[in-house]
Amino acid sequence: MCEEFVAAMQGEFEMSMMGELTYFLGLQVKQLKHGTFLSQSTYCFDLLKKFKMEDCKETATPIATNCLMDADEARNQVDSTKYRGLIGSLLYLTASRLNIQFGVCL
Repeated sequence: MCEEFVAAMQGEFEMSMMGELTYFLGLQVKQLKHGTFLSQSTYCFDLLKKFKMEDCKETATPIATNCLMDADEARNQVDSTKYRGLIGSLLYLTASRLNIQFGVCL
């Protein structure tokens, strides 16, 4: 059935067959007879490595509940490129994972 679908799609659209889809836009794709499964575990682990957070502990609440935010009197420099990369990666992750988005926006 899958081969018939691919043949029909190739007849309708200009396509090339590069093999079975396994990874696309941070999503791992597993195609089985009874369904297609998507996972982002590799993307998440790569993010943790990229931002040196592999040893961080997990938490049930994604937002610190006992953290006091105050002014940075020392005015420490922040790497804006790294910060923007982290925020952009987290935005993509939350946009594609509704359970994370709900917890963060709660």
